[in-house]
Amino acid sequence: MTSSQTSQIYERLRAAILSLDLLPGERLTERGLEIDFAASRTPVRAALMRLDAEGLVVRGPRGFAVAPIDATEIGELAELREAVETAAVRSAAVRASDSEVAALSELLEAARHTADEAGVVQAGGRFHVELAALSGNSMMTDSVRGAMTRLARTRWLEGRTPESREQAWREHREIVDAVATHDADLAATLVAAHIRGTNDRLQQFLAGQQLALRSRGLTIVRNLPPLGSP
Repeated sequence: MTSSQTSQIYERLRAAILSLDLLPGERLTERGLEIDFAASRTPVRAALMRLDAEGLVVRGPRGFAVAPIDATEIGELAELREAVETAAVRSAAVRASDSEVAALSELLEAARHTADEAGVVQAGGRFHVELAALSGNSMMTDSVRGAMTRLARTRWLEGRTPESREQAWREHREIVDAVATHDADLAATLVAAHIRGTNDRLQQFLAGQQLALRSRGLTIVRNLPPLGSP
């Protein structure tokens, strides 16, 4: 029962954080969550620890809080993604079967017609995870999955225009085509360019929207300080 409660609390809190129903910097008291979820401290604490491990909450002397949006972390994640995803796509171009590439292509086509913003963010993240999975390396896949989870809120905030959405689809399409033709060098070059371009747009968005975002109560930092520090 406790394990089931932990999973339910974790999923609901995670969804609220990623959708910005819980704002960056917002404090999460264990007692308050116990009341909200009609649960004991054990499953609440376990759920918070799982979110902490994903980088979605931070823990300090005064308890837990929703992790701020860290512009420095976003840049570091781009560097991590470029290193891991280019290596993964090189392996994918060699190892992936035609049926596996076809399945990824179908996923890409379905995502193109996703109507809501949440679906766009989820589909984009899933594409990168599934692309990494074609490498056959579970460690690389897990690394990409973790990076996309940490980036989900920022990508949601960016509010993609139809033009940028179409650009992302075209870039994804080119990557899949390169994998399908087993061109490892081209696939890696395309992935690197896609990640760098996405990061540039995210950073420009945050730089241009800081005042507006702060007016909504959203915390953006460049170096994440310890929770509870002055």
